Amino acid sequence: MKIYNTGKGIIIEHDEKFFLSKKNKWDKFVNRKNLYKKIIKEIEKLEADNSLVNPIEKDLLPPIGNQEIWAAGVTYIRSREARMEESKDMGGGDFYARVYEAERPELFFKATSYRTVGSGKAVRIRKDSKWNVPEPELTLFVCSKGTIEGYTIGNDMSSRDIEGENPLYLPQAKSYNGSAAIGPCLYVSELPIHPDTIIRLEIARNGSIVFNGEISINRMKRKHVELVEFLFKETSFPNGTYLMTGTGVIPPDDFTLNVDDEIRISIDGIGTLINKVSS
Repeated sequence: MKIYNTGKGIIIEHDEKFFLSKKNKWDKFVNRKNLYKKIIKEIEKLEADNSLVNPIEKDLLPPIGNQEIWAAGVTYIRSREARMEESKDMGGGDFYARVYEAERPELFFKATSYRTVGSGKAVRIRKDSKWNVPEPELTLFVCSKGTIEGYTIGNDMSSRDIEGENPLYLPQAKSYNGSAAIGPCLYVSELPIHPDTIIRLEIARNGSIVFNGEISINRMKRKHVELVEFLFKETSFPNGTYLMTGTGVIPPDDFTLNVDDEIRISIDGIGTLINKVSS
C-alpha cells in the first residue's frame, strides 16, 4: 500500500482504492511498529473514496513530518569507484576503498524536514560547486523502535567537487537547503521489499534525455537491517527516521547537473520522484 501526505490529510492507497485516514498527524501515523497490519485494520472501518486521487495530484506534500533523514555511503561498488575517482588527486581514495570492506558502514546526517522537498518541487545545486549530481536511493522508513516499516524514493543531491577536494567537506557537499528529496509516497508492505527491485534514474535537459541508468537493489553490499542496526546503536529517533541506503547509479565524471534539468527517479512498486533543478 501507499501512504500519501497531502494538504487534505493522510491518504491511503490500497488495492486501487483510496481512503482518508482519520488520523491527521503524520508523525503519529507512521511511527508505529507493525505499521502495515495497523493500517489494514484502520481501512476496514473507512469508506473508499476514489476522488482522493485529486489532492494526491494537486496538493502532494513530502512524506515527512519531524523525521530526520540520514544516509549511507559506499554501499554499491559503483559508488565506491566514483568516490575513489573524485578524491584520488587529494589522496582520499583509500578512505572509500576501506569503508566499502569495513564492518562499520559510512553513515551521515543528510537533512532535516525543512531542508527536504517532495515530488514536483525543486532540488538545488550549490552556487559554490561546479560538479553536481543526483544520487537515486531506496530510502527506508524506520520507526522509533528500530524496525523498517516502509520505503520511499530518495534523491541525495551531491556536490562531487567539494567532497572530492577533501573528505572532511562531506557535510557541505551533502547537506544544504534543497539537498534532499523524498517521495512521492511512503510504501508500506507486509513483507520486506523484493531484492530484485530496480532503481531507475533519468535526467532530462531541454526535452532530451542526457543520462539514464538503473540498478537492482540486490547489488548492495550491505543489508538494510545491518545499516539500521548501526544507525540505532547510540542514536534515538522519537519520531522515527529515514535512511537513504546509497546509490549504484551515478552519471559519468564529465557530467554535471544544470539549472532546469529534470530528475526522474523510479523504484518498482513505489512510483516516481520528479524534481527540477534550481540554484
